[in-house]
Amino acid sequence: QAQLVESGGGLVQPGGSLRLSCAASSFTLNYYAIGWFRQAPGKEREGVSCISSSRGSTYYGDSVKGRFTISRDNAKNTVYLQMNNLKPEDTAVYYCAAGRLGAYYCSGYAPDFGSWGQGTQVTVSS
Repeated sequence: QAQLVESGGGLVQPGGSLRLSCAASSFTLNYYAIGWFRQAPGKEREGVSCISSSRGSTYYGDSVKGRFTISRDNAKNTVYLQMNNLKPEDTAVYYCAAGRLGAYYCSGYAPDFGSWGQGTQVTVSS
């Protein structure tokens, strides 16, 4: 099974920024759509963002549009999620996931993604 590793989480004050990274240790991310999802205590998993394998398509959940930006660096085999203007309601465990979707297809639908990381905690609090 493909292994994904998230990093970059932590504690940040409201209005602050974090950049999450998603790296693969045993396969090339280039051919996969990569999604970011989050789950807060007592809530269902939510699709946050996605970038297609071709980088031609992106998806953002309504709650993060205009604040988060997804990008990928194929040379580093890494996908990033830049999170700006963070709010307390962004507090959650963030997961990245890989899916074999069409080159220009992306989604925030968790069943589309077959490989998942272990998650990284993001806490937004003053």
